[in-house]
Amino acid sequence: MVPMRELVLLGSTGSIGTQAIDIVRRNPDRFRVVALGAGGGNVEMLAQQALELAVEVVGVARSSVVQDLQLAFYAEAQRRGWASGDFRLPKIVAGPTAMTELAEWPCDVVLNGVVGSLGLAPTLATLRAGRTLALANKESLVAGGPLVRAAAAPGQIVPVDSEHSALAQCLRGGRRDEVRRLVLTASGGAFRGRTRDDLTHVTPEDALKHPTWDMGPVVTINSATMVNKGLEVIEAHELFDVPYADIEVMVHPQSVLHSLVEFTDGSTLAQASPPDMRLPIALALAWPDRVPSAAPAVDWTEAHNWELRPLDDDAFPAVRLAKRAGEAGHLLPAVYNAANEECVAAFVSGRLPFLGIVDTLERVLAAAPGFADPSTVDDVLTAEAWARAQAQRMIATAAEGA
Repeated sequence: MVPMRELVLLGSTGSIGTQAIDIVRRNPDRFRVVALGAGGGNVEMLAQQALELAVEVVGVARSSVVQDLQLAFYAEAQRRGWASGDFRLPKIVAGPTAMTELAEWPCDVVLNGVVGSLGLAPTLATLRAGRTLALANKESLVAGGPLVRAAAAPGQIVPVDSEHSALAQCLRGGRRDEVRRLVLTASGGAFRGRTRDDLTHVTPEDALKHPTWDMGPVVTINSATMVNKGLEVIEAHELFDVPYADIEVMVHPQSVLHSLVEFTDGSTLAQASPPDMRLPIALALAWPDRVPSAAPAVDWTEAHNWELRPLDDDAFPAVRLAKRAGEAGHLLPAVYNAANEECVAAFVSGRLPFLGIVDTLERVLAAAPGFADPSTVDDVLTAEAWARAQAQRMIATAAEGA
């Protein structure tokens, strides 16, 4: 019999969190949620989740919404027909350290679906508390890789991203010294197959038309520039300790082969499944076990045509830049990520052309001072603040010269 696992879900009202709750809802004999955390932008959903799952504690990053959350609890209880006083309200923790407090709550697994660098402190708290970390927060490894490596025990981090989950599954097929290279697949985003000249006048509306995945605007634009794949290359290096020279990216428009591992004997293992994040989320929550019927499987009674193409480095240099930042190490990956966020915001607001995103990112990296390895979260935040300010200056200068 598979033992019950107690979960803390951080980012419960976001895409990863809501899909994790769907998995819990369908597997009540395997999972119990003891704590939920969210930013506080949707207290009604958070209250619904908390009362449905009967959690012990709820956290919000914004202290100003605590009263709204309490009122949402009462409204949700009334909607469920519960008499006043006949139900137990969960404990509420609030403020900048709320997610970190929840990460230390007694449980088996913490799912970190927090967006941005705010996810780094909860990641470190989870690891130091000895919990298994189901990691969906990119910044933890991209910006805080040295800190996370120092805090993590072997096997303590289980990736949630579909590509890294695929790699983790394929790596079961051989020893570490038998691995020749990792191959991450990329859908290619909205502009796959286009040349650099074709991208000169594309608009934010064009960039947001992702052909496969339904994601937030920043991630969707990162997919169009291939910055998202650059971030995933850095994550793969941090997760699996494979040199950057041995990590490749291939464009796979169908998004069914999520990643591949090539071994020294010439064999390659691939993980295939229709694009559905519930599979890697379920696997991360249950690791190393699988959750039956977590998501639909490939229909092997039908014919399939799957393509794999080399990445066009000239049109999409973001992966090459990510490797360069990762090989330089220290805090350059944090600079890469933070500067890109500023560039994406400038593109969306019309202050920067599409090609200017990665071009500006390259100039910011070239201007970076000699950062040392971070010893604290504040070191990471300082590097990110420098990167944002530098990117803003370069964007403003480019706008003045246009």
